[in-house]
Amino acid sequence: MAEVRATAAAPAAKTKPAPTSAVKKAQLEDRVHVWPFLVRNEFICTLIVMVLFTVWSIVINAPLEEPANPANTPNPSKAPWYFLGLQEMLVYFDPWMAGVVLPSLVIVGLMVIPYVDINPKGSGYYTFRERPFAITTFLFGFLILWVTLILLGVFFRGPGWNLFWPWDRWDPHKVVALTNVDLASLDIGGTGLPFKWLGNPKIFGVELIGLTLSVLYLGVLPVVYYLWKKPTSPTLQTLGPVRYAIVVQLFLIMMSLPLKMFLRIAFNIKYVWITPWFNI
Repeated sequence: MAEVRATAAAPAAKTKPAPTSAVKKAQLEDRVHVWPFLVRNEFICTLIVMVLFTVWSIVINAPLEEPANPANTPNPSKAPWYFLGLQEMLVYFDPWMAGVVLPSLVIVGLMVIPYVDINPKGSGYYTFRERPFAITTFLFGFLILWVTLILLGVFFRGPGWNLFWPWDRWDPHKVVALTNVDLASLDIGGTGLPFKWLGNPKIFGVELIGLTLSVLYLGVLPVVYYLWKKPTSPTLQTLGPVRYAIVVQLFLIMMSLPLKMFLRIAFNIKYVWITPWFNI
């Protein structure tokens, strides 16, 4: 009977003791209330920004042009600055991809963050060291991609949506040769490389080269990385296959934008994969 009592009492002895009042007081000393400390600083910053924009709007005239003329389309015809990122994406993707799919995935990605985020750190305080992947990915997607696309459309796109330096004079007669080719037809130096020598095989009108590369990029690569790193990565073990698949697909689709921009600017590649229904 004594052995049973001793065994039953053993787990209770390992229970973590409740924090004392001194411990609770020490934990609260490095915290401050939202009101008035945070709200006061945000209110002061709001006033400063409002004053700056008010003075700016009074001193600098808005760059208004003549009333719109339906018989004279401006060249270049630019959207408002907050839509220029989407307009710039039209250079690299089909309209359905740049105007519907990618913006929708941005919204969906933001919605699923609370369900795929397994890192409890950084809640209620700012930290980069404890959340490097999340913060770096967000900053890359917002600053490097979205803001860069807006700046590119505002300052570097001229007549014909051609690229100009900000100090260059816009030449409305500038003509860019239509040298854009699809990836399957790319011929480097007349050697037939990397894929032209294959003859661009198709099945039911679907290019097999682009299909293979897309499956490798979005399917095989994530699976191989998951199987390789899972035994030694606590993050992947906690994330699980479903959440990992969601995170990695959103990440790879986001990275497809700078990848497609590089292929277009460096090699004049228009599409990577062509099908009868859509092009990528």
